Amino acid sequence: MKVSPTAASAAGPDRVSQRLKHWQSARTWAWLIREAEGLWSEDARFLQRLGAAELLQVVQEVPPRLRRRVNLWLERFHVLTRLQ
Repeated sequence: MKVSPTAASAAGPDRVSQRLKHWQSARTWAWLIREAEGLWSEDARFLQRLGAAELLQVVQEVPPRLRRRVNLWLERFHVLTRLQ
């Protein structure tokens, strides 16, 4: 069954926009976790404490509905942290 281009595009832009926002949000959370984890691995104790605190806070703030997708980005970024 063929769908007319106008019918497909009528519902499409909202759905595509929603999926893009979801993707960008998950990628951003994963990037923040990667950055915090990077601080945690520094030699200076102050940076380790700061990184650990930032990592804990960011992980707790990730919305539950994005956690699976954030975990996929964390794997791609080769980050040790994983969300449960």
